Amino acid sequence: MSFLSYAPVILKRVSKLGYSINRIPSLIRNEKSFSSVTKTIHDVNTNVAKDVILYKYENPKFYMYMNIFAVVQYMFWTYLGLFALQNLRDAPVDRSTITDETPWYRKINLGENKYRNTLGAVSVIIGTGSLAMIWMYTLKSVRFLILNKGGRHLTFVTYAPFGNNRIMKVPIENVCCKESRKIAKVQLPLKVKNTLMHYMLDMRGEFKNPLLFDCTAGLKRVW
Repeated sequence: MSFLSYAPVILKRVSKLGYSINRIPSLIRNEKSFSSVTKTIHDVNTNVAKDVILYKYENPKFYMYMNIFAVVQYMFWTYLGLFALQNLRDAPVDRSTITDETPWYRKINLGENKYRNTLGAVSVIIGTGSLAMIWMYTLKSVRFLILNKGGRHLTFVTYAPFGNNRIMKVPIENVCCKESRKIAKVQLPLKVKNTLMHYMLDMRGEFKNPLLFDCTAGLKRVW
């Protein structure tokens, strides 16, 4: 059944509510305008009057424990490496006593220079490498992402290994979002021009102004 067949009924009910027929077009226009209130990325004014927090992730205990673990690992592996270099003694293996059933570690002279130096160097590299990786991960984990007044700059507030914050202010055109916020599962990578590696936004954090984020820091830029 067409809409015209319901027109008399609709007009009768509208007249009972005190609206004239001449006001129906304006009511329809108002309804349409109300339905279009939802903003899109093109409707957002990025020229903000004051600093606005775009993203927030508060989890300092996690990074504190992770850096304590890194320091402990560094101390352990460094001690092991120094111990190997200083205390392993050259003890040649008696080849006449070696059989097929002899364990492999009895066939190796760990005090020989090539084994002692390799073991010491690898231990120090593992300890230093694990510490460096965890520190780098901490420094690249974003705690706050702030759109500065005027909308021309972004401030990255990241965690630091010793519990402090590291703050960096960059022009917004130097920030590139590598993935859409809506499809990121674990972390959202942001690339800052002329810097090593990516800054990471943990998806367990809170996007305080998601639409404003999408049209500022969340854009993919090609340099």
